[in-house]
Amino acid sequence: MKQALHEAKKAARKGEVPIGAVIVLDNKIIARSHNLKETTADPTAHAEIIAIKKASKKLKKWRLLNSTIYVTLEPCIMCMGALIQARVPRLVFGSYDPKAGACGSLYDVSNDKRLNHRIKTINGIMAVECERILKEFFKSLRRMQNIGAMSQKSE
Repeated sequence: MKQALHEAKKAARKGEVPIGAVIVLDNKIIARSHNLKETTADPTAHAEIIAIKKASKKLKKWRLLNSTIYVTLEPCIMCMGALIQARVPRLVFGSYDPKAGACGSLYDVSNDKRLNHRIKTINGIMAVECERILKEFFKSLRRMQNIGAMSQKSE
């Protein structure tokens, strides 16, 4: 999770929502990523999606069997769908996402018996640190928006 947090910090420095992900296989990181939605103007450029693509390319296969993905924030429905499609068996995430989470917050796609694959999830790992980076990012963003609004009024 420390490496996923490192990725989240990279995202924040780029002005991206600070979410990071790493995929581990045989105790080695095979892919790492962070959100790039703003940078790429791509709504699918979530940390998890990018990590899945990198891992699949590295392994030259779409099934990421025996891997674990570590993500700083509970994945959304799109990312959970991709994790299920990639057959990722384990997901470890830091903090819950009450607005878009698909591992227990809004939905629990990870354990839906109607789907052909389930993902074992572990949550709350380094949750305080994962929540802190998000809160600091959005607090800073609001501060910048307020400064921008104030300067427009004074013009």
